Amino acid sequence: MDTRQALDTRAIGLMVLLCLTWSLQQIALKATAADFSPILQIAVRSGIAAALVGLLMWRRGEGSLLADGAWKPGAVAGALFGLEFLLVGEGLGHTSAAHMVVFLYTAPIFAALGLQWKLPSERLAPLQWLGIFMAFTGIAIAFLLRDTSGHQDWSRVLWGDLLGLLGGASWGATTVVIRTTRLSSLPATQTLLYQLLGAFVLLMPAALLMGHTTFNPSPLIWASLAFQSVVVAFVSFLVWFWLMGRYLASRLGVLTFLTPLFGVVLGAWLLSEPIESSFLAGALLVLAGVVLVSGHAWLGQLWRRWGSGLSAP
Repeated sequence: MDTRQALDTRAIGLMVLLCLTWSLQQIALKATAADFSPILQIAVRSGIAAALVGLLMWRRGEGSLLADGAWKPGAVAGALFGLEFLLVGEGLGHTSAAHMVVFLYTAPIFAALGLQWKLPSERLAPLQWLGIFMAFTGIAIAFLLRDTSGHQDWSRVLWGDLLGLLGGASWGATTVVIRTTRLSSLPATQTLLYQLLGAFVLLMPAALLMGHTTFNPSPLIWASLAFQSVVVAFVSFLVWFWLMGRYLASRLGVLTFLTPLFGVVLGAWLLSEPIESSFLAGALLVLAGVVLVSGHAWLGQLWRRWGSGLSAP
């Protein structure tokens, strides 16, 4: 029996803070890119956060990464997690933080398609198929219906957007691996450690080979690294796993759509990024589709309650 509960004020407040934190990570990476290469910054933050998670596991007396034989799917999940942020780090050099956060958060769409193929219990409902159609329609609008008459290099922006979309697909694939392997029964800290180590092992040599090694330390750079390492990659992920263990996942999933909304607003406010009308229209369709895919069960319950209320004498 599922003992997880509906969202209360504490859960909603924490989710709003998490979404704000996750949107700010793209803003921080973009804002500091000239003095701290994003790929290098993500590699370093992953290493620091992995050390923090390892210390937490040691303090709790949790098992090692090799003890339960889950290292093979763990390595796959870690590689996909690292690939996601390799694409994000490279993409931010070509597109805006607002574009990146919207396309990255297509991940639930790709996860739903992968789980539909791998798990019979995850067959998509008609409302979810509608959401997927809306999301991909939004992606097409955001990619194809652009005003190219301005001074912006749209071919470069398009490439960055594509990398963000591929990052979302990689994130979705990571979710499928975790849900369909032994990782699903492991403590959240162990699964997170696999991902952080994978990101560090992949991104550190990638940054060196690609020449993304810029590091000009300043108070802003150290603040960004501390925020990325401790707040984003360590605290926020652990809080998310804690919420997932206590509250209904579908309702938490619906609230994650606040992250790209925050990202668009903060990108325009803090980085003065332009918001094109075609991108905004496409982004709204993408987010509506993600809400339908992630929260179809909850939305269906609300619809039935509303319908029964109308039919009551």
